[in-house]
Amino acid sequence: MSEEQIKEKFIDILKGYVKDPALLEKATLETHILKDLKVNSARLVDIIIKCEDVFGTSIEDDEADRIATIGDAVKIISAKAA
Repeated sequence: MSEEQIKEKFIDILKGYVKDPALLEKATLETHILKDLKVNSARLVDIIIKCEDVFGTSIEDDEADRIATIGDAVKIISAKAA
């Protein structure tokens, strides 16, 4: 799976957790999940769990702690898929 495909799937996951879905229309790899998309930290945990299900992988706590932007999530997921 390419990084672009991972990004698209990750943004689809985010749609269920972002209060204003319009914010996702201009989302880039640099988009900060908590600050730019107004997702709270408890929801971020839910997003990570959903990613584990969707991508069929396990994201360790130290990896989850490094997820701040969409790009961070894409990098970690793509590294695990390789």
